[in-house]
Amino acid sequence: MSERDKHAAPHRARKRFGQNFLVDRHYIQRIVDAIDPRPDQRIVEIGPGQAALTRELLTAMDAHCASGESASLDVVEIDRDLVARLAAEFSPERLRVHEADALEFDFSTLASAAGDGPNAKLRVVGNLPYNISTPILFRLCDFEQQISDMTFMLQKEVVDRMAAREGDGERGRLSVMLQYRYRVEKCFDVPPGAFRPIPAVDSSIVRLTPLASARLRPRDETRFAQLVTAAFTQRRKMVRKSLAAWVSGEAWHQLGIDPEARAETLSCDDFVAIADLRL
Repeated sequence: MSERDKHAAPHRARKRFGQNFLVDRHYIQRIVDAIDPRPDQRIVEIGPGQAALTRELLTAMDAHCASGESASLDVVEIDRDLVARLAAEFSPERLRVHEADALEFDFSTLASAAGDGPNAKLRVVGNLPYNISTPILFRLCDFEQQISDMTFMLQKEVVDRMAAREGDGERGRLSVMLQYRYRVEKCFDVPPGAFRPIPAVDSSIVRLTPLASARLRPRDETRFAQLVTAAFTQRRKMVRKSLAAWVSGEAWHQLGIDPEARAETLSCDDFVAIADLRL
């Protein structure tokens, strides 16, 4: 089989990479519309797969280019077979392909390459592998200063946890750790039938926009993360018990927090205040 025929043959989804490819053009277009890409923006797609979203992103960006010009974007792909397919379909000027694991990739290098213009920050998009979506989200927190916004396809259950507000049953560690950094907006749901292979779960599109200077920052980020983990490890307990090692006695009243409340009822600012206690 020639190289051309090899890349034209159907790609078999690999379970170890969590591959479920979006094929429904209606939902692909809805995602592109939600992202609303422009050619002067530095857009990075994680896990382009068979380029279903990639092609439409480029087409949408081209529509805003001057006559005779074409847009480009960066993609991060771990599957070497898909990397070869992307390289065969797109020129390096059109698609900058980075063969890498998103959990290890240094996204700051792409922001540096974008320069210092108004659109120098990255817009990160993609259909994230559901089996490692949470680690990728936490990895991207390391590049908060270099990111303008992020739009992802994720398992619906995960998005519901990400967007859960105080008092919601789905609220947990993921909710707090993301919401104190980002404005989290659930955009819309995507049914299993929009993918091949068809996954056993529903999916959702979510947008995360860094709060930057608008957010309250803990004095010790590590302490804050440990506190949130401790609170939700024993989520059924009242906070005076689950966080006894952090707060005691009258300190709860000093903080203005009900000691008989449970972790899911506390706001991000509440957790920051507890983390900063006695620091």
